[in-house]
Amino acid sequence: MKIISILSQKGGATKTSLAIHLAVAAIYDGKEAMIIDLDPQASATKWKDLREKDTPVVISAQASRLVHNLQTAKDAGADLVIIDTAPHSDSIAATAARNSDLVLIPTRCSILDMQTLPSTIDIATFAGKSTSIVLTAVPTRETIGQQAREAIEPLGIEICPHTTGDRAAYKNAPTLGLVAQEYEPRGKAAEEINILYKWICNKVIL
Repeated sequence: MKIISILSQKGGATKTSLAIHLAVAAIYDGKEAMIIDLDPQASATKWKDLREKDTPVVISAQASRLVHNLQTAKDAGADLVIIDTAPHSDSIAATAARNSDLVLIPTRCSILDMQTLPSTIDIATFAGKSTSIVLTAVPTRETIGQQAREAIEPLGIEICPHTTGDRAAYKNAPTLGLVAQEYEPRGKAAEEINILYKWICNKVIL
C-alpha cells in the first residue's frame, strides 16, 4: 500500500481537489483507493456525501487516529491512500508527512500562495519524505505558470513537470459529487489528471 499526503499551509490551495481527482484516477486504473480526510472542514467528506458511487472510500478522521486508519486501510486491501490535510496546522501536516511515501505540495501561482511554501516544505523535509510541488489552477493562456516555476526553483524542492489548469471542470464536477474525468471525460482537465496520476505512479511505484 502506498500513502500520499497532500500538504499546504495555505487555505484554498486545491488540496482536496487534487486528493479526490487522484483517488478516482487510481480507481479507474483498477486500484483500491481511499482518502483519509484530516481537515476539520471535511471538504473531501462532503464531496463524498454528494457522490452516488461507493468509491473511493473517504474517512473523516483526526490526526491522532491516522495510524489506526492506515492499518484499517491496509487490512481492507487498499493499494493507495491519499491523506487530505488541513491548512494552518503544523501538527496535522507533520503527522501526515511522517506516515507517507510521498508528499505533494499543491500551490497556485499567486504570490500569497507561494509565500507559504517554505513553511510547508520545512514540515516535509523534517519528516524526511520524498516531496514534490505541484502547480495547480495555472492560468491557461498566460506565462504565469513558467514564472511561478522559476520563482519556486530556488527552494530546492522537486517541481512536478505536470500542472493542472484553471479550468471549469475542476470547479463544477465536485458540486455534483464527480471529478473532472467523469464530468468531461475527454476534456483538458481529465487529460491533465491522467498524466499527473501516471507521473505519481512512477514516483511511488504504484
